[in-house]
Amino acid sequence: MTAKLDARGPAEALESPLLGAAGFSHAFFTRRGGVSAPPWDTLSFAVALGDDPAAVRENLERAARRLGISAARLYYLSQVHGVAARVLAGGEDRDDVVREVGDITLSRVAGVGCGVRSADCAPILLADRRSGAVAAVHSGWRGTVLRVVVEAVRALRSLAGSDADLVAAIGPHIEACCFEVGDDVAAELAACSPAGGSAVVRGAPGARPHVDVRSILKAQLAEVGLDAARVDDVRGCTACDPARFFSYRRDGQRSGRLLSAIVAGRSVIG
Repeated sequence: MTAKLDARGPAEALESPLLGAAGFSHAFFTRRGGVSAPPWDTLSFAVALGDDPAAVRENLERAARRLGISAARLYYLSQVHGVAARVLAGGEDRDDVVREVGDITLSRVAGVGCGVRSADCAPILLADRRSGAVAAVHSGWRGTVLRVVVEAVRALRSLAGSDADLVAAIGPHIEACCFEVGDDVAAELAACSPAGGSAVVRGAPGARPHVDVRSILKAQLAEVGLDAARVDDVRGCTACDPARFFSYRRDGQRSGRLLSAIVAGRSVIG
């Protein structure tokens, strides 16, 4: 079904007070305020799933307007649940970049938007309050086991310099209430958490475990120097809230994809 393009609606998003206070334009977009037809209604960012390319282009334009940049400078990759990073200068062709494989986008060039897409996986936005460098991270359970957020912090510090002053926000994803997994996946996630397995895996004896990915990510960030005061929680369970979020766990292959993005640029304390 072809979407009817309507330029009036804004792209709805959640924001981090911590990143906002540091002067960074950013957004954890919800599924509302776009033009895609059902089942991708309305603010989806994935053509490969069957959505109308014209609708996705309009959704990208709306997201870019909210962020204050051009759509040509709003980037994301083809994500594969790994740890590969792509540094962006802003002159790259956006369509070429989206065909590249990776789960971290980062830049220190003012006006470059770094994004990731998700539909249950955790998006993390990172920023350096000194240089204005930023990163966007896609962390599903496999990426969490691979400690992709730790790799992103290392990459951002390398890009920003030794005096980097990092802050982060963890966006909406499938929370422990809905993230039921098998014992094997629970064991892998428990093993990758500096907080210890009992702090992140929940469940009664005989029941399938539920895992708190947010707590694992916060523990991993703390391990690389971002304590609780440097990490914001932007809450929302993608599986629980069909009005605001897409969810692969809930909707399967017919789920759209959310966008989370942050724009590089010198912050207010620079």
